[in-house]
Amino acid sequence: MNTLFDKLWDAHTVAQVPSGPTQLYIDRLYCHEVTSPQAFEGLRSRGTKVFRPERVYCMPDHNIPTEHQDQPIRDEVSARQVETLSRNAAEFGVSHFGMGDKRNGIIHVVGPETALTLPGMTVVCGDSHTSTHGALGALAFGIGTSEVEMVLATQCVLQAKPKTMRITFTGKMAKGVGPKDLALYMIQQLGTGGATGYAVEYAGEPIRHLTMEGRMTLCNLSIEMGARSGIIAPDETTFAYLKGREHAPSGLEWNKAVAYWKTLYSEANAVFDREVSLDVSQLTPRITYGTNPGMGMGIADRIPSADSLASMSRQSFLKSLEYMGFKEGQQLLGMPVDYVFLGSCTNGRVEDFRAFASLVKGRHKADSVTAWLVPGSWAVYEQIREEGIESILQEAGFELRQPGCSACLAMNDDKIPSGKYAVSTTNRNFEGRQGPGARTLLAGPLVAAATAVTGCLTDPTEWL
Repeated sequence: MNTLFDKLWDAHTVAQVPSGPTQLYIDRLYCHEVTSPQAFEGLRSRGTKVFRPERVYCMPDHNIPTEHQDQPIRDEVSARQVETLSRNAAEFGVSHFGMGDKRNGIIHVVGPETALTLPGMTVVCGDSHTSTHGALGALAFGIGTSEVEMVLATQCVLQAKPKTMRITFTGKMAKGVGPKDLALYMIQQLGTGGATGYAVEYAGEPIRHLTMEGRMTLCNLSIEMGARSGIIAPDETTFAYLKGREHAPSGLEWNKAVAYWKTLYSEANAVFDREVSLDVSQLTPRITYGTNPGMGMGIADRIPSADSLASMSRQSFLKSLEYMGFKEGQQLLGMPVDYVFLGSCTNGRVEDFRAFASLVKGRHKADSVTAWLVPGSWAVYEQIREEGIESILQEAGFELRQPGCSACLAMNDDKIPSGKYAVSTTNRNFEGRQGPGARTLLAGPLVAAATAVTGCLTDPTEWL
């Protein structure tokens, strides 16, 4: 019997190239300013229109500043990219949520929160973290710029069918352990290439107990272990999250949609190409110590020795530690930190700000720490204010910035200076990812909050 992935793939197959890729129909294409200019230019050079403009949504997120969005962008390259997206959207007649538009935000935050992404859809974007949308039961994956052009022109894309993997989580997560810790543990266990060539479905009781925001965090990080996509079968949690949102069906159409969504699950005897089981009962808050998301450990653990790691060469492991300024066997707990960043398509939703605020409430930010708290969208920004979270943050010495990708990547003004350490709730810790020479330690919102208060890497479970 079929897996959930097979059901969605088969439902969207238009044609099969003999001994070649599948032509898949795409329900939703998201475009941002970085990977779309060449795609639109390709259409322009061939005199081609966007085939189904109502299925395309554009918004800038990577290059926009998180301060003074009512003023022109100072960086010339960023300004040009943002302006080009606006011009292309207008010329080709597709929806555009520009900088300053209250519908704007990080694409992978806005799509789910507005119900532009729905269960059963195929969703693509010229961005690897499109896997986020799989949390709603959608088949979602990143594509290249030439493929963006293909979807714009035909509403289809040619794709080789990946293999299937199911990761089943067991056990009960301890207090203070969140979805980000679950994801970082998974990547550490499987390795950054452990799911290469697979579409991954997440299952098990810990997954069913995750909120939608938590599921998005997990699916977002699927790509960091090489997966083509990550997906979670929709359930009552999914339906409750979507009901009443702007682009969700309503009335009789809602009932029809839910009836269909309830069929989106892997059959009891479905066969996956690979099965993995991970027990999370002993999990503690996680932190990375190296330059890929798989180089992680429990926050109170010590950095392992190169000889104990079969998945990495000693040379690359030691090179990573040299870049980070760490040594084998070193414990990072208590280490001074310069920056703390809360945000991104991984942890920029309201639940992440609730968690952060729960720990800093009644405390105060360390003077030695620069903290950037960046909502993933204007909708998240407004919810933070409405729930009184902003007041808690301000009383603790924190400032809320305007939405955008911010310090997740060095494409805007929010860059970590060379040599400085940043505890970041983002998805990547590659060399230079947050700025030339920046040293990134990936963590969840609770670790980020505790560290921002103490000024050094801190285990949040001590405060719970």
